[in-house]
Amino acid sequence: MTLQPMALALVHYPVLDRQGDVVTSAVTNLDIHDLARLATTYGLSRYYIVTPAIEQQVLVARIACHWREGAGAVYNPDRRQSLDVLQIVASLDEALDDWRRLVGPEGCAALTGAGYRDGLDFPEAQLLAQQRPLLLVFGTGHGLTSAVHAPDRPCLKAIRPGKYNHLSVRTAAAIILDRLVGEGDVLPLDQFIS
Repeated sequence: MTLQPMALALVHYPVLDRQGDVVTSAVTNLDIHDLARLATTYGLSRYYIVTPAIEQQVLVARIACHWREGAGAVYNPDRRQSLDVLQIVASLDEALDDWRRLVGPEGCAALTGAGYRDGLDFPEAQLLAQQRPLLLVFGTGHGLTSAVHAPDRPCLKAIRPGKYNHLSVRTAAAIILDRLVGEGDVLPLDQFIS
């Protein structure tokens, strides 16, 4: 099974905190590296870190530069390669605009979250990924806010709806990508014709 090109977005704003307030969450070093390696392992074309906080953007760029060009590039070439997919953007709309610039207007954002009981199950999401280039959207903190939802952004059902489901975003992304891609392939951008 070959899927259309795929990307991942890790959203730090707008997300909820544990009280349900809208916040900007902090970028973590583990998310930068682990999700870049996950995206590269599964053949994703982009990994967007979404944060409007300039200080956080500068921090991510500095960490990425260390592993792409600095001493870290020599120390760990595999990490350098995985960070090639990383893009830092200020908003989900900016990530989606960039994604659609790469794959055309059929590029689609698909939201993920532990609280989604309704939406696409994994076979339906796989079918969508065969038809359209997907940008899988993951929230940090306690999940994406309702402001992120739009009629053209389908939601994937939670990994284990109705049960204890408070996985780290890195773990959830790995499970979701494995369920969607499995042993299949994701079409690289250089082989994609929109």
